[in-house]
Amino acid sequence: MHLTPRERERLLLAAAADLARRRLARGARLGATEAIALVCDEACEMAWDGIALEDVIERARQVIAPQSLLPGVAGLVPVIEVEALFPWGTTLVHIDAPFGPSSPSSPERPGAVRAVSGDIELAAGAQRRAARLRNAGPRDVWISSHFPLNQVNLAVEVTGAAGERLPGGHCRLDLPAGEALLLRAGEERAATVVIS
Repeated sequence: MHLTPRERERLLLAAAADLARRRLARGARLGATEAIALVCDEACEMAWDGIALEDVIERARQVIAPQSLLPGVAGLVPVIEVEALFPWGTTLVHIDAPFGPSSPSSPERPGAVRAVSGDIELAAGAQRRAARLRNAGPRDVWISSHFPLNQVNLAVEVTGAAGERLPGGHCRLDLPAGEALLLRAGEERAATVVIS
């Protein structure tokens, strides 16, 4: 059987979600990885069934009760994003507070994340280039932060700012992890890309 990379990712996600379901069935609490997989799997299945995006997001927040998570997991996962296939096409599903509002983190809580003060440079030392993105297709396209631009929807044309081809290798949008850029049908816009 020949599978595309996206199909392999979907099957891996389904396997991790099944692990989460088995753990919940025997009363075990979930860690971040299997909890995220379960929410993503449920969101993808609701999308497949044609449920409206807003309802998918609302229902996804109810997949796992906070008491079914290991301590600190809810605070580690403030948002989940998954590209789901709806009957009308692929859409980025952004689920904020997927496990309910979390309490402020404290150093004593397992898994707590403490931020340092100051600015953090994203992709420090990586080469950046100005680029032009054009959606020649009839539907809006979301491009997430770390998705390789050479694998993006075929309707999206990616060139250097002056129309030249970008160098080979991994090229992605210069966005913080978890963010995405919406390119409306027929829209052309400037962007900065990171080349690695």
